[in-house]
Amino acid sequence: MSKVFTLAEVSQHNTNKDCWLIIGGKVYDVTKFLDDHPGGDEVLVTATGKDATDDFEDVGHSATARAMLEEYYVGDINSSSTPAKTASAPPKQTQKNEDAGPGFIIKLLQFLVPLIILGVAVGVRFYTKSAA
Repeated sequence: MSKVFTLAEVSQHNTNKDCWLIIGGKVYDVTKFLDDHPGGDEVLVTATGKDATDDFEDVGHSATARAMLEEYYVGDINSSSTPAKTASAPPKQTQKNEDAGPGFIIKLLQFLVPLIILGVAVGVRFYTKSAA
């Protein structure tokens, strides 16, 4: 039977001399692996004190890395001691009505004013040529 740890117990192991991680509901003592971790030891140490499953999965570890975890397994996490995960939803964005308001008028003027200037310049040049 494996040992069951609370988040508080696992959180005490949060240095590069004593580093435990929670991944997939299991607790791993990765202290001996810190020097060999391709991403450096700091990445692992900063993942302590919380459920690091998402961090581990987001990196896209290989099957070899996943198999290596078993070497560092020390027990399971008491799931009632960890905060429940909440689904994150993207913030609601308000729809902007681009056809109204001062922003639209400014964009319209930025388009029309150069055209008017160009038209006046061509007209003046044409008028001065035909008057001569």
